[in-house]
Amino acid sequence: MSTEAGAAAPAVPDRTPAGERGFTRIADRVVAKIAARAAREAIAPLPRAADPPHATVNVRPRARGTGPVEDSPFATARVRVVLELEYPGDIGARCAAVRRWVTERLGTLANMEVPEVVVEVERLRLPGELQGRTV
Repeated sequence: MSTEAGAAAPAVPDRTPAGERGFTRIADRVVAKIAARAAREAIAPLPRAADPPHATVNVRPRARGTGPVEDSPFATARVRVVLELEYPGDIGARCAAVRRWVTERLGTLANMEVPEVVVEVERLRLPGELQGRTV
């Protein structure tokens, strides 16, 4: 069997075992952006003129022997999300929705386990309240 000049050789599948291939580490700031976006999605629509949610994360290596070999060693994230909500409203339900959605999105998009999502409500906004804080 011969190949034509310039034709690419057929791709050979990688047969390296999963534990020997390495991993991709996702930067903490990227994980924080995913978490903030997920929080925005969970509470949409945002209160008028509200600051968008922001998140901080603490990504920790998974302890050896606690998960499948194909998992990244950087697979656990603890998240803190700070947001503003409209009032009146069911604050507990909205915070629970943020926790669930942040956990699900980080699991799906970053393959991370999220054992803790702390939701901090920084401000409650009344309908029609102007942006900015009063002194």
